[in-house]
Amino acid sequence: MKYRGFLLVALICSAPVSVLLAGSEKDFSTSSTTAAEAVEEPYKFSADFTIEQAYIGDADVARGGREVNDFDEYYSNVVFVYTPRIKFGILRLGAQWERYSFGFSSSGGQQLPNTLQAVNSIIGLDTKFSDSILVRFEAQPGFYGTSFEHLDGDAFNIPFVLGGTYIYSPELQFVFGVGVNLQSRIPAFFGGGIRWKFAPKWVLNAAMPAPRLEYQPNRDLTFFAGANIKANTFRTDDRFGDRHGDTSLNNAWLAYEEVRTGVGAEWKLNSSISLTIEGGYVPWRQFDYHRTEVRYHNESGAPYGAIMLHGAF
Repeated sequence: MKYRGFLLVALICSAPVSVLLAGSEKDFSTSSTTAAEAVEEPYKFSADFTIEQAYIGDADVARGGREVNDFDEYYSNVVFVYTPRIKFGILRLGAQWERYSFGFSSSGGQQLPNTLQAVNSIIGLDTKFSDSILVRFEAQPGFYGTSFEHLDGDAFNIPFVLGGTYIYSPELQFVFGVGVNLQSRIPAFFGGGIRWKFAPKWVLNAAMPAPRLEYQPNRDLTFFAGANIKANTFRTDDRFGDRHGDTSLNNAWLAYEEVRTGVGAEWKLNSSISLTIEGGYVPWRQFDYHRTEVRYHNESGAPYGAIMLHGAF
């Protein structure tokens, strides 16, 4: 059981690496220009955004004889990134707001915060070493806490990733990299994956944190089945433990992780915007105050539904 848990944590720690490389091939597919040519080109605003909302039904977690039962979850994520092209590649400058809201009862969730929330900036660069090797560095400095009232200096963190994509052919690409979060239980972890178009309408997109099998009947519609891993680290305030009967939880870093498995469909509304709807089951989640002895492990899963609007222009 411990070995299986370690594998899940390892996957979660490597999750940010490959997702950050998604889309790099498209970004660099246009022909390169000289500095003089770039000046002559008309200005074009380029950016991408994601708006995501999910609901997870009633589930249970436990720590020894202490149980937290029948809590649901609302998940929200909003990301905007400005992506201007420069001489060395493509800058990534933006911001993100991420929130987990749990429906703990007053008698059940006494050691777990009802809200986990992050407000961070995004600072990165996409570049290439050759026509076959694309590289991304991205940092996400910001405040990772339990509510807006407690997003102070103690909750500041700078997770970052360094990764790359090797384009073996138009049908096959390899992803590799390392994700670093000094406040996580595993501060650095190496990861990767592949993207393989093995048939005209089929793609195996086996890259973390959302490995999936895709079927595309036409250019505007994609069906998929797979998994999605959500994970982040948040800090409680300096009185949280006092209010919840355990002083070791004052100012403590809490790692939250969940695994979703499901099916869905992505519909291109136009050349720039797509809508994704999915649903399935959450078989595993964990709340881990990894610098104390307090860890709530999964007892029972729950169904979920999610909707996401994504744009790139």
